Amino acid sequence: MTPPSLTLGYVPGATPAKWARTWAERHCDVRLTLRAVAAADAADDVRAGTVDVALLRLPTDTSGLSLIPLYEETTVAVVPTDHLLSAADEITAADLDGERILLPLDDVVAWADAPGAPIEHRPETTADAIELVAAGLGALIVPQSLARLYHRKDLTYRPIADASTCAVALAFPHGPPSALVEEFTGIVRGRKPGSSRGTAQPAPKRTAREKTLAKQAARAAAGKVARKPGPTKRRRP
Repeated sequence: MTPPSLTLGYVPGATPAKWARTWAERHCDVRLTLRAVAAADAADDVRAGTVDVALLRLPTDTSGLSLIPLYEETTVAVVPTDHLLSAADEITAADLDGERILLPLDDVVAWADAPGAPIEHRPETTADAIELVAAGLGALIVPQSLARLYHRKDLTYRPIADASTCAVALAFPHGPPSALVEEFTGIVRGRKPGSSRGTAQPAPKRTAREKTLAKQAARAAAGKVARKPGPTKRRRP
């Protein structure tokens, strides 16, 4: 018989480690497999059953899927460390006017009327675009987690104050979830192990001796309360 397991897909930059740790603490007997998936393939992987659940970025085609919104990522501009924009702690869209912007084919920032002048040549991946930024060919607009993922000493990034944010959600097949998927979504939602919707293990039964000792301790405690002494009288000199 195949042992139970759960496969979690995650797009580049997503960080499922904290939920994986919680899963390992609560379900050490059920293997959780973490599988990196391309941003463009994440939803399809869930629909195809390649992964049971996935951390993915929106917007994307979510037909046939149920979603749990998780958080919104800050959008940043990646530039060389000696770029003029690196002098500020935060920039605006107007600061990117006239900048050459690299737009990789796996771009995940849904920003209508994004600033800058898109370069005609589109790199295959964000990783390829990062190499071109380092070569001085243009700036790159990405979620902050991707800027951190592809960090280089010769590059930096700055938050774009008025940019659209990048939403991250947990996706799983639409319909009644399996017990394992239900448990994982509970962990993601912050559900405690003793929750009525969780699948926490029941408390172990006490032995007869443990029950007897507990009763004796309770009687002793009750007796102490009943015989609680009053204030001590002072002796006359």
